[in-house]
Amino acid sequence: MAAEGPSHERTSIFFLARFERWALPRLASSLPRWVVPDHLTLLGILAATWIAVAYALSNRNEAWLWAASAGLVVHWFGDSLDGTLARVRKIERPRYGFYLDHLTDAYSTTAIGIGLGLSPYMLLSVGLAIVIAYLVLSINVYLETHAFGEFQFGYGWMGPTEARVLLIALNTLALFRPPLPFHIGVVGATIFDVLGAAAALGMASLLLTRVVKNLNRLAAMEPPRS
Repeated sequence: MAAEGPSHERTSIFFLARFERWALPRLASSLPRWVVPDHLTLLGILAATWIAVAYALSNRNEAWLWAASAGLVVHWFGDSLDGTLARVRKIERPRYGFYLDHLTDAYSTTAIGIGLGLSPYMLLSVGLAIVIAYLVLSINVYLETHAFGEFQFGYGWMGPTEARVLLIALNTLALFRPPLPFHIGVVGATIFDVLGAAAALGMASLLLTRVVKNLNRLAAMEPPRS
């Protein structure tokens, strides 16, 4: 275990962040001793893969949306608890954890986005737009961490947990009231596409706002030399 990790301060402004700060340490404390953070990380990876497969298989039977929703719950458990468990047990490996956590986040987002795009509920182009927007936002967060020493893993009130809750709600809605397709020009779409496109555009807008703010902040820290 490394003695020191990347020097950064973690901040979270997500809508459900307060609930998670209360719930996650309690869940971590209740886990058996043989469970270690890497087990939970692996669980999150497997769950993300399962979610993608379930969304793709919903082409055959919409009941696979239940499996996708269950996978989202399992993914939350693994993805949210690995770092919490390390902190509760005081066995942090900051550099290792930082690297592995964000690498697996990138994989999970890519897998789930592609899975959604392969389902009958979302266009592949929309799923890929979400993936690209998320990855660019992530790159910006890592650059901020290096530039400012502050790791703010979120934009606005929407974070990974909130996104999972929204997907579960949409899955449930699609099961009981299948989304009626409509056309935008010659392209067929559903409410999943509308919300997905709005999410991608929203992320792009948040990124632009953060980039302008960061450049102004950096310019004040390092004024132009004459």
